[in-house]
Amino acid sequence: MTLSLGKARSAMAVPPADDEPRFRLPKISRRVLANVFLPISFVLFLLLVWQISTQAFHIPPYILPSPSAFLSVLVQRSDVLLMMAKQTAEATLMGFAVGVTVGLAIGGLMGSSRVMYDMIYPSLIGVHAVPSVALIPVFIVWVGIGPQIAVITGAIASFFPVTVIVASAIAASSPELDDVLRSLGARKIDVLLKVSIPQALPQFFGSIKLAISGAFIGTIVAEIVAGSVGIGHVMVIATNNMDGPLAYAGLTILATMGVTLYLIAVLIEKRMTGWAYRRN
Repeated sequence: MTLSLGKARSAMAVPPADDEPRFRLPKISRRVLANVFLPISFVLFLLLVWQISTQAFHIPPYILPSPSAFLSVLVQRSDVLLMMAKQTAEATLMGFAVGVTVGLAIGGLMGSSRVMYDMIYPSLIGVHAVPSVALIPVFIVWVGIGPQIAVITGAIASFFPVTVIVASAIAASSPELDDVLRSLGARKIDVLLKVSIPQALPQFFGSIKLAISGAFIGTIVAEIVAGSVGIGHVMVIATNNMDGPLAYAGLTILATMGVTLYLIAVLIEKRMTGWAYRRN
């Protein structure tokens, strides 16, 4: 009887405060809060401060238009702006694809051969020392004015980071492991394809994020200097006409495109090289 009474009391006892369940956001909700809600809230806060400041200090629209002014232009001229944004996106992606493909091939060649590395690398430094915008007049003489200028400039801007980072990553990948595999009968091409390149994937995708930004900047510069279409050309027209709202509408599209391209590169990187990073 005493034993059963003790069990009943222990069952009715209130658990300590430390053992009480606490409410926690699901893991996916915390991730959405950190990656989506907070950045968007910060942007909306900046736009609110911007709107209030332009109205309070009576800033002329051609100097600094209010967010409501250039967002209304963005809506009213959405058909033309989207068409120009499409041209910019196509030129950026084409230049990026060409630059990454060539950069990956040359970087792999340099990384797998010390002789090729010593022979090619100084020339790459010399080419990279010349700003891409300085080469645009040469490209105009070669291919004429048009969207192809933006593609070529974007390709050159994205070529260098991929080549250098891939070459360095492959050249520095576990020489001891390479020697062991070679002693076991593996060919050099097998070691390159199955060991060196997979180990260099995290560095490669790091260079991809630099390359997509470089291709985007190169495309915009080419459109501003020698383009007849694209958002860069819209910026030139807006500047010549002192149309501040149109210029900032173009900048809004450029910022959105740049963030979108960067996020796509990050998602692909996490998908392909998630094994190389910590989970927590």
